[in-house]
Amino acid sequence: MGAALACGLATVDVVQVVDAVPGPNEKVVALSTTVAAGGPACNAAMACSRLGVETRFVGAVGSGAFSAVVLGDLARHAISVTDLAPPSFEPPLSTVLVARGSGERAVVSRNAVGVEGYEEVSPSRAEALLSGVGALLVDGHHLPVALALAQEARRREVPVVLDGGSWKPGLEALLALVDVAVVSADFHAPGVADLDGLRALGPWWVARTDGPRPVTWQAADGGSGEVAVPEVEVVDTLGAGDVLHGALLAAVARDGLGDLPGALEQAVAIAARSVGAPGALGWDAPER
Repeated sequence: MGAALACGLATVDVVQVVDAVPGPNEKVVALSTTVAAGGPACNAAMACSRLGVETRFVGAVGSGAFSAVVLGDLARHAISVTDLAPPSFEPPLSTVLVARGSGERAVVSRNAVGVEGYEEVSPSRAEALLSGVGALLVDGHHLPVALALAQEARRREVPVVLDGGSWKPGLEALLALVDVAVVSADFHAPGVADLDGLRALGPWWVARTDGPRPVTWQAADGGSGEVAVPEVEVVDTLGAGDVLHGALLAAVARDGLGDLPGALEQAVAIAARSVGAPGALGWDAPER
């Protein structure tokens, strides 16, 4: 079993639970408020670690009050961090409203928009970061860093898994280096209408999530299928996709690519548990 490496976005999420998301010019009182690390790759890394796989995180963390939140949560999950942030960087702040009852959420964040000047990831540094790694996850954020690691992973025959939450400019270069792509219903690659078209961009195994509807998948050998999403009482949908990717990352790092449909089924089950608990990691969160 190898370690897992997650490369991508870390945010600070300010999550407020409300009875209903307010409309224009409306004010509401929050039922609860939490502040925690978030972001696709960061959440996936923490989920992967909770599943017993040694996990590393590479991204932009920086220094300052927001950075301390991210570093603290990653440390609590025993995740080693390689920070490639440009000078004076702090993680973006995400404002999240979660509706009590439906569990639906509204999110406002700048993500990694406009960030430049990352520390260089030379081939030798990429090689060191991937030493002992059994699977690499990229989420499309901090693209120069993701590309450097994916290129080295391809050279070392380390499986590369993409968390495709939404399309981002330049992502076609990363997709060419990806083995497994699991994308959301909101992921719309230019000129691509279906999983077959997505697979033509590079990945040999692709899947698409669609909320409570079945997850569909397709492989280069012609295989295809779907995984039903277990019915649960919805508490909070925030981060459920990140948890799915973290669970899939753990499975690939632990067992390789031999049974991706089975790994996806397990990951979907864990993501469903996440939906039934508050917070992205409420399904199995350590005490804070």
